[in-house]
Amino acid sequence: MTCTPYTVADVMTTEVVAVTPSTGFKDIATAMERWKVTALPVIEGEGHVVGVVSEADLLPKEEFHEHRPGLIEQMRRLGDTAKAGSTRAENMMTTPAVTIRPDATLPQAARLMTDRHIKRLPVVDADGTLKGIVSRADLLKVFLRTDEELAAEIRRTVVDRLFPLSRAAVRVSVDQGIATLTGTVRDGNPIPLAERLTRSVEGVVDVHCRLKHPTDAASS
Repeated sequence: MTCTPYTVADVMTTEVVAVTPSTGFKDIATAMERWKVTALPVIEGEGHVVGVVSEADLLPKEEFHEHRPGLIEQMRRLGDTAKAGSTRAENMMTTPAVTIRPDATLPQAARLMTDRHIKRLPVVDADGTLKGIVSRADLLKVFLRTDEELAAEIRRTVVDRLFPLSRAAVRVSVDQGIATLTGTVRDGNPIPLAERLTRSVEGVVDVHCRLKHPTDAASS
């Protein structure tokens, strides 16, 4: 028994600003400034993602603007010096692009962003076609769910399922995303599972499980 997890498709942005391999440097910089984004997917054909161009890809142009790198620096930073001399997305983009599928869970997306040190992921289907974009901020949207909404889901997906005979005796409260379960239940075996499932509800910040069963009450 598990709570249905939110997926990337639930939080991603579907209106995506993208560029093509032939898009020029200035148009890329203009698009980033206009749409307040730090990276843009590079697409070709019917929306197939071939790379991502980011602010980091554009910076070498400014870094080497006033001086030409020496031979040793060129050898040490071949990628950056090549980008500094480029004027089109195809020569500056990072490829292959790090992407994610719409059905990936939010923890999977968060781990991928952390492992690759990136802030945004193009969302693609099985054919690599762009479907949206998901950012770190998007992953945090689940924490904007109201306390009332969280309490209702915990009662529906955890309490009602695990404690059908004792559910009326279980109180679920949520304050600032912190869920508290209190009450006495007939069967204490599901209590650890109730805590784990409550913690897995998207948007829950922490859990205080204070459920008891008659054996606990008698021994206290």
